[in-house]
Amino acid sequence: MSEVEGKVVVVTGGSSGLGEATARLLAEKGAKVFLGARREENLKSIVEDIRSGGGTADYRVVDVSKREQVEGLVKAAVEEFGRLDVIVNNAGLMPLSPLSALKVDEWDQMVDVNIKGVLYGIAAALPEMEKQQDGHVINLSSVAGHAVFETSAVYSGTKHAVRAISEGLRMEVGENIRSTIISPGAVESELPSRITHSESAESAGALYDDAIGADAVARAIVFAIEQPKDVDVNEIIVRPTAQTL
Repeated sequence: MSEVEGKVVVVTGGSSGLGEATARLLAEKGAKVFLGARREENLKSIVEDIRSGGGTADYRVVDVSKREQVEGLVKAAVEEFGRLDVIVNNAGLMPLSPLSALKVDEWDQMVDVNIKGVLYGIAAALPEMEKQQDGHVINLSSVAGHAVFETSAVYSGTKHAVRAISEGLRMEVGENIRSTIISPGAVESELPSRITHSESAESAGALYDDAIGADAVARAIVFAIEQPKDVDVNEIIVRPTAQTL
């Protein structure tokens, strides 16, 4: 029996990209997946597709920058499936731009989604996991959480924060609850398409010419989950072989 089979997994940002790929692979391996994101049409389609393939899935519309909505997502998953084994805090934004562009509203959005969204996921999941004396928190950082480049100052700052938060969590709850950081490089997703600064979008487009499929990150997440309970995979970096950053 796979270590993944039967586990209840909540995935934020589950309506496309890495979240969708992760949900589909987990369901294929027998997990019960509960997706959260803002686009209900996408969520509904993905869940119906998983179910038609014999998998178990459900969803709830959620904005991870709203604490009460993230709490509602986790509560709904527990009510539906009886417990919570894993939360994948995947929702994120990457509107790259130089600081001099003063895109302060975008900075605020990145802080709200990339940092607060992760914290709200932890805050919602941790009480349930502590009650069970079992659980696994997986947070999506980035290679930008390891290295800063021009136009990435704020984005890198949020992803460095995710790594710090994840490591702090590991040290505080490590006996029964696992903490994993997944740091993707250029992976096929909608992130580059939402860059509003034209020069930054052009640079990111060149980087993403070598992008690998989202399933590569999904496999890394599954690998971390499927380890025996006494093995905690703390961090995985997944990027194209050709990527130098």
